Amino acid sequence: MGYRIGYGEDIHAFKEGDFFPLAGVMIPGRAVIAHSDGDVIYHALMDALLGAASLGDIGELFPDDDARYAGISSSLLVKEVYRLVKEKGFALANVDIHLLLERPKILPYKEKMKENICSLLSLEADRVSLKAGTNEGFDSVGEGRAVKAIVSLLLEDKDGKPESH
Repeated sequence: MGYRIGYGEDIHAFKEGDFFPLAGVMIPGRAVIAHSDGDVIYHALMDALLGAASLGDIGELFPDDDARYAGISSSLLVKEVYRLVKEKGFALANVDIHLLLERPKILPYKEKMKENICSLLSLEADRVSLKAGTNEGFDSVGEGRAVKAIVSLLLEDKDGKPESH
């Protein structure tokens, strides 16, 4: 059995608005500039999955000039990406997520975010790590103008046999 490491990043600038999504949880206070719903955690997760499975990137699968994806829930896109990854014969071993955000603090939302990720990926809670930090006032994230997510993960190659879930 072989292993593949995936890595993904996403960043979105804030704009005036009522809420923005993080792992499917609506965080109050601002909105993000994006073609889809702008969920940086799900976008970084998709790129990590696609990269590990050598399936391209989210811009290739879901172009930002395609009206079908305008405002779409990123959870629907994660489901499609994960379907493609499993179809190629891979199983997801674990996911490590690092969210960078100055405010608001995400502790009140963290458990629901992790539940959403586990549910989308059919993973046990001990296979998903979700951490948050700040950039201590540096760059667009540190100045409170953007939110960023970084995801690393491990896929197991099931000898090319499609997964059944």
